[in-house]
Amino acid sequence: MTNKPSIRVQTTPRFKQVLKKLRKKYIHVADDLRTLLEIFAKGETPGDQITDVGHSVYKVRLANRDAQRGKSGGYRVIYYIKTSERIILIDIYSKSDQDDISADKIRRLIAEISDDIL
Repeated sequence: MTNKPSIRVQTTPRFKQVLKKLRKKYIHVADDLRTLLEIFAKGETPGDQITDVGHSVYKVRLANRDAQRGKSGGYRVIYYIKTSERIILIDIYSKSDQDDISADKIRRLIAEISDDIL
């Protein structure tokens, strides 16, 4: 029997702040996000890698059960794979509230991550 290393998922202050705002509009956002955390726990890296960022950054689509439009009208979660055991949630947004995030903005968000998170 082989033991997979446990995955440590951290959040940036920005992620926490945006999640708090989303909770006011979408009451099930934490439950919807829990699905992603379970996928991480299995050692999977869902979503599409974002190119031109210079890091292992992915964007994953999550369904928003409050909007009931499936993944296309759901959330986008931007996460950074720091190591094989460590993932940092950088940003989350509702696709119905915001357009796609640019590679430049993602690079800025990574640069803003404090040393205690990195």
